[in-house]
Amino acid sequence: MNKCKAAYCRIFQKCFKIAIPFLPYRHPEVFYSTSKLTGLFAEKGIDTVLIITDAGIRKFGLLDRMLMHFDHHNIHYFIYDKTVANPTTTNVEEARELYLEKHCDAIIGFGGGSSIDCAKAVGARIAKPKQSLSKMKGILKVHKKLPLLVAIPTTAGTGSETTLAAVITDARTRHKYAINDFPLIPAYAVLDPKVTISLPPSLTATTGMDALTHAVEAYIGGSTTRHTRKYAKKATKLIFDNIYKAYDDGQNIEARKEMLKASFFAGCAFTKSYVGYVHAVAHSLGGKYNIPHGLANATILPMVLEDYGSTIYKKLYQLAVYAGIADESDDHAVAADKFISAIKDMKEYFQIGDTFSEIQKEDIPELSRYADKEANPLYPVPVLMNAKELEKYYYMLMPEEEK
Repeated sequence: MNKCKAAYCRIFQKCFKIAIPFLPYRHPEVFYSTSKLTGLFAEKGIDTVLIITDAGIRKFGLLDRMLMHFDHHNIHYFIYDKTVANPTTTNVEEARELYLEKHCDAIIGFGGGSSIDCAKAVGARIAKPKQSLSKMKGILKVHKKLPLLVAIPTTAGTGSETTLAAVITDARTRHKYAINDFPLIPAYAVLDPKVTISLPPSLTATTGMDALTHAVEAYIGGSTTRHTRKYAKKATKLIFDNIYKAYDDGQNIEARKEMLKASFFAGCAFTKSYVGYVHAVAHSLGGKYNIPHGLANATILPMVLEDYGSTIYKKLYQLAVYAGIADESDDHAVAADKFISAIKDMKEYFQIGDTFSEIQKEDIPELSRYADKEANPLYPVPVLMNAKELEKYYYMLMPEEEK
């Protein structure tokens, strides 16, 4: 990256870090069971809600327990279940039309990050009916208060239930972009482990590693605070302590509960301190090829950490010691290597590969430009890179025979 652009990025990031204490960050109020929502809606005078989810969640009956409570308390609901893995502008507009047609007065995002992000974007479009989502991409362009928004994660990974971001894919161009503003933070989050027990092992693994990526990228970046460092460390330890248990035994309620907490803490960390190039590259792959975001993050994470080299040894040492992966007596470089090796071991145990056959060589310049545009100047990464420098990651992610 040339010196002028690098200087601009670092000044931008420094100004944003200085502003953090003065910005209206907040955490959603947390419930630990969906049954608590009936009392909340009665208190708020809400009798009609839109539930945004996906077909799989509806098919497997994950909504049933909550809907039984709604029926019992005469809460009317309408379900939009067409959300796809990387939610599109079409999903948002269809759900918005249903909300308006049925005169709903609250939104529930029920599912993984895709459903919750879709719910946030629907809220933004309802709050600003004359503005397209593409005009809201970037930072602080929503401004308006959303309808009451409740996030119910069925995966322990995205942290979307606590963040100010919604990631949407343009249905026409397949370009994936983020909308970031404080009104997008849900008012309430329901961390109910019972809705996560049917999550298959593969999704348990990739979404859990998604949360780990959030925690690690938030911690190694240049915009941390005392609170975000605490959240990131707690999330990292909880993940290393519980992800294997949840993967091996999906019915382990305690492990599921701890993973939900980890995802929430990681979300609290990165919503203030942001992420980095792992996410920027992963988003470009999700937008272009529909590669699931958690899988992309899990695949890329150790590669980028190794590439940052000595710039992050001390911070990885701190995470490794806190998580019980390294000893305090270890050299920083040794502890960092242990931490990265532990992530690689995790990937191997979960049968997560190192490449994506979907990547086409001719697409790489475009993909790297998207990653550059997303990350710079916003993400306070340890080492700055421009689009040309980011291309190496896509080549590293290509199978050897296709390079």
